[in-house]
Amino acid sequence: MCILTDHHSHTRPGNAIEPDGALLLSHPLHFLSLGLGTGLFPKAPGTAGTLLGFPLFWMLVSLPIWQQWLGLLLLFLFGIWCCAFTGRALGVSDHGAIVWDEIVAMAAILVTVPVTWAWWGVAFILFRLFDIWKPFPISWADKHVGGGFGVMLDDGLAAVMAIVVLQLMQRGL
Repeated sequence: MCILTDHHSHTRPGNAIEPDGALLLSHPLHFLSLGLGTGLFPKAPGTAGTLLGFPLFWMLVSLPIWQQWLGLLLLFLFGIWCCAFTGRALGVSDHGAIVWDEIVAMAAILVTVPVTWAWWGVAFILFRLFDIWKPFPISWADKHVGGGFGVMLDDGLAAVMAIVVLQLMQRGL
């Protein structure tokens, strides 16, 4: 499977709507959960949204590490509310256009690697692989945990898995 192909296992019920520019601009929470519009990309919106994790990381990088993690935790918690809000508006909790979860997860991964293009590239690829392939326990969370918490949780788990692999790589294991 190509890392630039996104899919979500949640089906769209009959009352679901497709997000568009009008929804994006109708409320600040939609604007954020749809990744400033990257979630509306016709191909690979999750991959496009993941790229916004880089500027988010740069907004945090000058802070002490504990403040970076605290900020990311607060953004994760905010994401539960934000993504649930947009999921309700769309009629499906984990619509592919909701990419706030990818943004926060990617920024969290970047906190754990050296600030180099090579490490960033590996981090990006690993996160996209785990987010798309969804090995256990990501697949379990994706199927069994709903709402905004479910949206944030599966990407949080993909980030944890990527971080573990990256830490092993950094230690030469």
